[in-house]
Amino acid sequence: VLENMRSAAPDMDLVEVRKVLGSFLFSGDDVDKPAGVLSGGEKTRLALATLVVSSANVLLLDEPTNNLDPASREEILGALRTYKGAVVLVTHDEGAVEALQPERIILLPDGVEDLWGSDYADLVALA
Repeated sequence: VLENMRSAAPDMDLVEVRKVLGSFLFSGDDVDKPAGVLSGGEKTRLALATLVVSSANVLLLDEPTNNLDPASREEILGALRTYKGAVVLVTHDEGAVEALQPERIILLPDGVEDLWGSDYADLVALA
């Protein structure tokens, strides 16, 4: 786990790497585990942690909250909320959309694009 993070962010100091891992619920001996022995949820958290610390300007995520326990889901959404780049998210999780407080939403009902720039809660109220 720690090696994966160090590879993703080679210029980040060890204290900061451990802080990020902690925010994704990796602590203690968990950081020394090889990625191959992690559960599916742990692998998802590690993958998102490495993306967040990378120098990527845009994250393209497809259902990132699927199959996560509530604590992992909240940590991931918190990290995405503070991400400095753009996040393009495909999801059916209305709670995740609300938690991220996006500036813009593109809906594709029946394959028809609809750009929504207002408050997401207003959009849901219209449905």
